Amino acid sequence: MEKRKLGSEGLEVAAIGYGAMGFHLAYGSSDETDGLKTIQRAYELGVTLFDTAELYGWGENEKFLGRAVSGFRDDIVIATKFGLTHDYGTDSRPEHIREVAENSLRYLGTDHIDILYQHRFDPNVPIEDVAGTVKDLIDEGKVKYFGLSEAGAQTIRKAHAIQPVSVLQTEYSVFERDVETLFPTLHELGIGLVPYSPLGRGFLTGTAKPASDYEQGDMRNGLDPRWEPGNFEKNMDAVRQLQRLAEEKNITPAQLALAWLLAQGDDIVPIPGTRNRTRLEENLGAADVTLEEGDLARIREVLPNGSFGDRYKGGAPKWI
Repeated sequence: MEKRKLGSEGLEVAAIGYGAMGFHLAYGSSDETDGLKTIQRAYELGVTLFDTAELYGWGENEKFLGRAVSGFRDDIVIATKFGLTHDYGTDSRPEHIREVAENSLRYLGTDHIDILYQHRFDPNVPIEDVAGTVKDLIDEGKVKYFGLSEAGAQTIRKAHAIQPVSVLQTEYSVFERDVETLFPTLHELGIGLVPYSPLGRGFLTGTAKPASDYEQGDMRNGLDPRWEPGNFEKNMDAVRQLQRLAEEKNITPAQLALAWLLAQGDDIVPIPGTRNRTRLEENLGAADVTLEEGDLARIREVLPNGSFGDRYKGGAPKWI
């Protein structure tokens, strides 16, 4: 798989990464034994960026990922995150960042974290203090690169002035376009983009079901407005149109959606998450898909402004 550079600090990874969240948060139950094999297969197929967070099972996802990659840890990039609390509040106090980082190192079974993200902006802690703490961790060799998640231009600039930000992570897909407003800032500062939910939480695979068909604990059942009646039908119609284009190109809707992301810039590395090895192989096949200008125009015609419905109840996060 082709390599892409993220940021100006030397971070380089394969064009498509892997998001491990779904094993311990938001998508219902999973089989960890099978999951270990899926992650190992991802590595065999060329994936080098693996993403987790403290929030995903409060250490369980990091332990799981650490076990899965133990045989090839030195060949890959591991990203994790700090800054959220059990009640989904924020805590980016310097002492808490250090506590979480030490826990993550222990859970992952590693001596360094490749990318350490602030999971969400903390209004109670100056971003300069956050960046300064991560800078100290980088100077100590415990962290290699600094990342922000769901941050706005002002926060990015202030953080970058203290410690260069290598990557911004936020939701970005054919369905979700808001982050495009930050592209000028990212390009100016030389910051890469790591889109999460690049397949619209499964909608863009062409296999979406009504919200009530998902088990309790799955965020698509009651927590994602795109699955609500009215929005769901419109989104399904859009996906069917994308599916027709995919069929013309002899690829799947998921490959079309991921190839669209890769075509938006060579500093973009999506991290689709799947617990299924067949889906994994399908997703990674997108790295070999080339979309022509006409294809990109047709996709924009189908969804000029993204999906119908916000991505969270109460609206999308407000970037600062």
